[in-house]
Amino acid sequence: MSRTSLDCQTVKRMFLAGAQNLEAKKEWINELNVFPVPDGDTGTNMTLTILSAAKEVSSLTEPTFETLAKAISSGSLRGARGNSGVILSQLFRGFTKEIKEVEAVDGRVIARSFERAVETAYKAVMKPKEGTILTVAKGVADKAVEMAKKTDDLDIIFKEAIEYGDYVLSQTPEMLPVLKQAGVVDSGGQGLMQVLKGAYDAFLGKEIDLTSYESTSSKQKNISSGVDTSDIDTADIKFGYCTEFIIMLEKNFDDNEERNFKAYLESIGDSLVVVADDDIVKVHVHTNDPGLAIQKALTYGSLTKMKIDNMREEHNERLIKDAEKKAAEQKASDSEKETEVKADEPRKEYGFISVSVGEGINEIFKGLGVDYIIEGGQTMNPSTEDLLNAIDKVNADTVYIFPNNSNIILAANQAETLVEDKKVVVIPSKTIPQGITAIINFIPEKSIEDNTNDMIEEMNRVKTGQVTYAVRDTEIDGFTIKENDVMGIGDSGIVAVGTDIKSTTVDMIDKLIDEESELISIYYGADVTEEDANAIAEELSAKYTTVEFEVNYGGQPIYYYLVSVE
Repeated sequence: MSRTSLDCQTVKRMFLAGAQNLEAKKEWINELNVFPVPDGDTGTNMTLTILSAAKEVSSLTEPTFETLAKAISSGSLRGARGNSGVILSQLFRGFTKEIKEVEAVDGRVIARSFERAVETAYKAVMKPKEGTILTVAKGVADKAVEMAKKTDDLDIIFKEAIEYGDYVLSQTPEMLPVLKQAGVVDSGGQGLMQVLKGAYDAFLGKEIDLTSYESTSSKQKNISSGVDTSDIDTADIKFGYCTEFIIMLEKNFDDNEERNFKAYLESIGDSLVVVADDDIVKVHVHTNDPGLAIQKALTYGSLTKMKIDNMREEHNERLIKDAEKKAAEQKASDSEKETEVKADEPRKEYGFISVSVGEGINEIFKGLGVDYIIEGGQTMNPSTEDLLNAIDKVNADTVYIFPNNSNIILAANQAETLVEDKKVVVIPSKTIPQGITAIINFIPEKSIEDNTNDMIEEMNRVKTGQVTYAVRDTEIDGFTIKENDVMGIGDSGIVAVGTDIKSTTVDMIDKLIDEESELISIYYGADVTEEDANAIAEELSAKYTTVEFEVNYGGQPIYYYLVSVE
């Protein structure tokens, strides 16, 4: 018997099932990153976006379409991270505009909702590019509209729309050459399809297996680092169990309790990351006694998403190193409080917010007068909510935001539209060096418009280079790349590949320098030394006698060097 309409509880279950299915597939989606760099995070960004909405949706015991629409739209809007997450939130925003005033969802409502979703998402992107999540969403919407004209059977409409969405997704490599070259489909489009498939399974009443899926990788890898850890000696591992869980808070967990909890965990382990967010606390710690961490956590509430890995058995030394970096980043994020504006200070004319990563980079931005540092970047895209909180803490009439990453600009723009009591100006810096140059060129005496134009113009003169390692074999930008190769990445793609960090960095800078170059700034990361960086500067300065070289401590993870050429 065909179903021709859905009540609110069914739509709620479908949405939550879609969110859970995306969460289960996020690591697989992360692996679809075009560039073989250790920061493929589309799946993570989309998951954090939809889970922000799912948290609000799950709290609705007797939802109406109006309250459900508000929870989905508001939750995803504020939780949006990365370009893919922002676009997903805009799809939900458009979809919910159509369902919020209905009494039941039938085929015609579904068709209108999908159309409105696509329209809203396209408008949110300044220069929409085909072959992305937008194209897949449009394909799904077009097929839903077509089928709604032929039948009122929702099963047929959903089935046909999803099958066509899969077809459009399979064609994305034909639309974007970079996808074809990398041998992957669009990761954002794949994420969207997993949401729809999870929702469809709930519609069918299936028992959903959220963990059974095939990884695209031929080896078991740590997805956050992308490094094969199967052959690594683990003799020096101090704490053997990587312990992760989420606390569903049932008791008070204020700043004081958070400090006490962190202090306890630090007493029994290391590589600590504790992230509190309203009703939940996410915990990661390396310890020799996971039971102690769990018992302490249970004093604050119930636990979920528990995961304990024996790192000695898994030979996961590299994971420890990456987790320690994250712990350091978390500690650095605690220093954000130092930049918070006291309530009794007079309101300023203007203030600065910068996204940054690495102790040295943070200090550089603070030295340039940045009021609030948001820890984030390639593997840690801040959400729209994070940006809104930062804006709230800068006591100024006009607040300039420097995203310093192309994957954060949309979230910053979204935050800008949600602020009413201050003027927010997003300077669309795509890299750390661009952000530094932009801030340096701010002149207090100039108007907002003049400063905005000047900063954008000057930062666009900066060439940026980034040096990191490859997480898989691929062919891209004319290079044959092997896993663990060193890559030098310019503004338009990969420009140098090698097996040695120093020689690859020199090769990359050679490619970036031209006859107009005057200053090269080298920011060295957590995995290299000042001596290493100075050796590169000395070699290049002997070759380019008219160019000035300067070396700065960046402390950034993942990227051995960040380089600006001006």
